Amino acid sequence: MSSERQVMKKTPPEAKKVKDRTVDNMTFLEHLEELRWRIIKGLAGIILGVIAAFYFSDFIMNTILLGPTRSTFFMYEIIGVDAIDLTLQSRRLPGQFFTYWGMLFIIGSVIGSPIFFYQLWSFVEPAFQTTTKWKTFFTAIFITFFFLLGISFGYLILAPFALQFFSQFQISEIIRNDFDINAYFSSLSTWVLSCGLIFQIPILSYSLTKIGILTPGFLKKYRKHALVVCLMLSAFLTPPDPISMVLIAIPLTILYELSIWISHISLKRRDKELRIAFNEEEPSE
Repeated sequence: MSSERQVMKKTPPEAKKVKDRTVDNMTFLEHLEELRWRIIKGLAGIILGVIAAFYFSDFIMNTILLGPTRSTFFMYEIIGVDAIDLTLQSRRLPGQFFTYWGMLFIIGSVIGSPIFFYQLWSFVEPAFQTTTKWKTFFTAIFITFFFLLGISFGYLILAPFALQFFSQFQISEIIRNDFDINAYFSSLSTWVLSCGLIFQIPILSYSLTKIGILTPGFLKKYRKHALVVCLMLSAFLTPPDPISMVLIAIPLTILYELSIWISHISLKRRDKELRIAFNEEEPSE
């Protein structure tokens, strides 16, 4: 009994302090300051992109942006479309001036998007317990890749089908299709940039799974509902013909299935990080 009393009288061991796994203990105002500088750096990248777009403006305007208006555009032969030339007009006095600079700014934003994405993700990623710069760099490349892939799809597949559909659709032979340049460039920008944003679905799936909002089981459960949404979205983004709808619905469905796979990988990494945190083990780099 005496030995047991002596043991009970001993001072209990001190609990180990939980390791702070956050990158920085910053105040709210410090976070705002960090966000401000990240946005400034990202906008600086976009400005560099605009300068590059201005330097190659002749090639960008005549070959890239106005390329789909010509029946000799190389994609028409690849996708098997019987194309015709589009006639563009400028019906407002400053129409060509504002269209010129507006499109250069959009192209410059696309060129400078890798820098902007890197700066934006560098601010967000510490919340996901990522402390190594190479992971941030790799994620920025991942985001940029899907963004440029979506833009390429919109420019090379969606835009040619949509332009030829509207240019060849007539309610009467006496009505000629002459398109305003503002309407042309606005529609082209909307189709292309919309595809770039839609192709960010895998990134969204990774982020939401990482913070515990989304699970691969949830995505599998509502797969049929997602297919209906993909068809509705493709009908909204494309002309009202079945071929264009299918061309958009197929990549959307593939992206959804890819998102399930990415969500599964993200969930496994999240569970591993939680086990490391609770077992007080050091993560392996």
